[in-house]
Amino acid sequence: MKIQENSTRDLLAEAAEWRLISLLFDCPSNDWLKQVANLANPVRDKKLKRAAKAAQKEASEGLFHSIFGPGGPAPGREVSYRGWVQPGYMLAELNSFYDAFSYNPTTSEVPDHVAVETGFVAYLRLKELYALENGDSESAILTSRASITFVDDHISKYAQRLSKLLAASGINYLKLAGAALYERVGPDKDKSKQIFLPVLDEEDESAFECGGTTI
Repeated sequence: MKIQENSTRDLLAEAAEWRLISLLFDCPSNDWLKQVANLANPVRDKKLKRAAKAAQKEASEGLFHSIFGPGGPAPGREVSYRGWVQPGYMLAELNSFYDAFSYNPTTSEVPDHVAVETGFVAYLRLKELYALENGDSESAILTSRASITFVDDHISKYAQRLSKLLAASGINYLKLAGAALYERVGPDKDKSKQIFLPVLDEEDESAFECGGTTI
């Protein structure tokens, strides 16, 4: 019983931390600042708390697009860091992951954006917690393995590079968010070199409005 209580408590903390990371990488529209501040309260990670606090002063839609948009110093899409992967195939794989776990984030970002992918990990942590609370160990194990696979196959492919780019951006809250992400993901286990593409051409990038509200 004690092991399960510790597991559920840890999962809840991890879910909150991953969700805050997801928010910090999302477009700061509508009540974004309030959501970030509220979510930072229960989070124990000091780096993330500092990031949330810095975001209250630094974050804006214009800044977000200047950093993550086309030609920006730190592209926010996985496809930008994986030139050897067919974008269509990768997006289909991501959508298969999301559909399998009924993940439907309320955001205007594309499926391979860091905000969407990190939000998926937070979602999986909550799904695993729910399964444990209901005594469904099989589903809990399945969800846990899925989160590990997803991080290894997708987020780890760009976390280190993105963290380094954000460290040089001069934007403190994004620098801290990038560092927090890399601390959780670590280096890519695949030793093959990744190809970095600064130009994104997969989607229509002409519209820069932040549509919808984050969850």
